[in-house]
Amino acid sequence: MLAVRGILHVDMDAFFASIEQRDHPEYRGKPVMVGAPPDRRGIIATCSYEARKFGIHSAMPSRTAGRLCPHGIYLPPDGKKYAAESREILAILRKFTPEVEPVSIDEAFLDVTASRSVFGDAVEIARKIKARIFHERGLTASVGVASNKFLAKIASDLNKPDGLTVIAEEDKEAVLAPLSVGRLWGVGRVTRDALEKHGYRTIGDLQKADPQHLRPLVGSRAQHLVDLARGKDARPVETAVETKSIGSEHTFETDTDDLLLLKRTLWGHAEKVARELRKQNLAARSATLKLRYADFATITRQTTFAQPTQDETALYEPLERRLADEKIGRRKIRLIGLTARALEPPSIQLDLFDPSAEKRRRLAQAVDDLRAKLGSRAIRRLGD
Repeated sequence: MLAVRGILHVDMDAFFASIEQRDHPEYRGKPVMVGAPPDRRGIIATCSYEARKFGIHSAMPSRTAGRLCPHGIYLPPDGKKYAAESREILAILRKFTPEVEPVSIDEAFLDVTASRSVFGDAVEIARKIKARIFHERGLTASVGVASNKFLAKIASDLNKPDGLTVIAEEDKEAVLAPLSVGRLWGVGRVTRDALEKHGYRTIGDLQKADPQHLRPLVGSRAQHLVDLARGKDARPVETAVETKSIGSEHTFETDTDDLLLLKRTLWGHAEKVARELRKQNLAARSATLKLRYADFATITRQTTFAQPTQDETALYEPLERRLADEKIGRRKIRLIGLTARALEPPSIQLDLFDPSAEKRRRLAQAVDDLRAKLGSRAIRRLGD
């Protein structure tokens, strides 16, 4: 039997591609890729299950996908349509419980503990959600049912597409044991490699581990990883999820060492991120520069601000200096990005030592208002 809490993880199946197949019957049963076209640089955002039979997966370079499946259907993403569909799905989920935590555009956690007296047990609620999504939206979802978020997430991944999987309390360690340690939250490639090097290849290996022996490998996370391996996760479903970061990045058609082009692109990211910060009434205490080189090696460089900011100049200038420090020219750049982090409401205190900051804020707000009325390209910097 399941424990007292009833947690669901709803994960839409191949979301973008499934929407396109629903809206275009001629695409059904065929390999559909959503993302950059195969003759251009970029990645596949998602692909249909028919495409996955050719070895294609999300985040694969589009040119690689084109070689694996040259006869596939390659479609540009339609962000507005996918976002609107996501809102419709969330509206369905909230008819069963207000305890909904969106994780991304195509997945969410639900706590249905208090809804079971109305809609039936957690498994019955999962069935009803799947049926309603299919009948109202013409899409399938895979749902995991368990006593906590980690187990529900694992369950939803076990039988895709269109799956409904339950992990009961008495079975949780047995279900987790054969899975790779890479399936644990917080275990990326570097941590996974370190664990595997020391004999911890499966979650079952970690279930038997002494946290003290793991500390040299994973530091303070040792006890947390052992708890997850044993199916323990006390985190609640958070209905008011705050924005943790806002970012923008661009992949160049051709690898470049043109510093002027890189700076101009970085400035465009700073403008876009700052505009979104102002729109959400947020300010950043730090920002990160991301560079991906031609050989796919990726680095990040971070800066911290004395005062939280939502100003594009404040975001750009320290990262422009970090960019210059990388001595572009020795290695060509494939991708450049900027992400604002440590977000919080903007301070109302004016910077008395920089009266121009308030002028820039007012000017930026005026530009935002004009762009909202006339379009994003209505006002551009001289030289753009």
